[in-house]
Amino acid sequence: MGYKVAVVGATGNVGRVMLDILSERAFPADEVVAVASRRSQGVEVSFGDRTLKTQALDNFDFSSVDICLMSAGGDVSKEWSPKIAAQNCVVIDNSSAWRMDQDVPLVVPEVNAAAVEGFRKKGIIANPNCSTAQLVVALKPLHDAATIRRVVVATYQSVSGAGKEGEEELDRQTRAVYSLQEFAPKTFQKRIAFNLIPQIDVFMEDGSTKEEWKMVAETKKILDPKIKLTATCVRVPVFVSHSEAVNVELERPLSADEARALLRSAPGVMVVDKREPGGYVTPHEATGEDATYVSRIREDITVENGLSFWCVSDNLRKGAALNAVQIAEALINRKLITPKAG
Repeated sequence: MGYKVAVVGATGNVGRVMLDILSERAFPADEVVAVASRRSQGVEVSFGDRTLKTQALDNFDFSSVDICLMSAGGDVSKEWSPKIAAQNCVVIDNSSAWRMDQDVPLVVPEVNAAAVEGFRKKGIIANPNCSTAQLVVALKPLHDAATIRRVVVATYQSVSGAGKEGEEELDRQTRAVYSLQEFAPKTFQKRIAFNLIPQIDVFMEDGSTKEEWKMVAETKKILDPKIKLTATCVRVPVFVSHSEAVNVELERPLSADEARALLRSAPGVMVVDKREPGGYVTPHEATGEDATYVSRIREDITVENGLSFWCVSDNLRKGAALNAVQIAEALINRKLITPKAG
């Protein structure tokens, strides 16, 4: 007997990829339902070789649904996730609404899959921020081997992290630049075409942005509260896939060769690290792929036990949709839920 799965926010960037991944991975679902806001009711979305008509969240009955993949934004999740969970439906939420709730597990299956058992407290499991997800996948094997003291990371985040509006703004501005037309930024704070913007989310009192704070807080919750981390998050004119330049300080020595071997055997990681022109992965190659790619692994001689590396991953997949589906798979594999129909 298979599960019944609802994808809330099915017409958005991440929701559509969730449907793709459920189909690609042959998720054990007897029924998949597309759900969105009332204004999107009736919109058709693809699910494998089938087409689903979107149903309105306002009057949808979740009592027969086993798993809800929620990707409709923080405000919607704050209102609806507890209501859905109250109908004995596990909510796997992609927004920031529940990530730092102490009664809600924050999970990246390659890193802390056992934490899914905590879903019973509120019936909700949180997906981390897209930039955090790929980072902790790469940090986990290094931390297990030599204990990470400190991380310094600079992110180069694609416009799809801001949704369809972000992609549309980059496309529109690029066309305008080539045709010598005037334009005003709408989704982003400044022009994004042929430019970089060192601000993602709002500024906080200490001068960091909320995106940078998320990376710090979420890494501590998922991996280890003792890790010190500082981040600089930058929006770049790339449509899909986030990149990160990462520097780590370890408690014990770990050579670049040892780190490379550890990462090659780590779940979810693909090492492409040839010390030659083009011997690394860029966002273009990572788009549409499930792996977290690690390149440019090298020792940092300016600090004791230091390593640097380059990390790239598709933010719509591992950074969001794939991670959510993997969480659902972890619940099933650990026999923590059974289909209601059964």
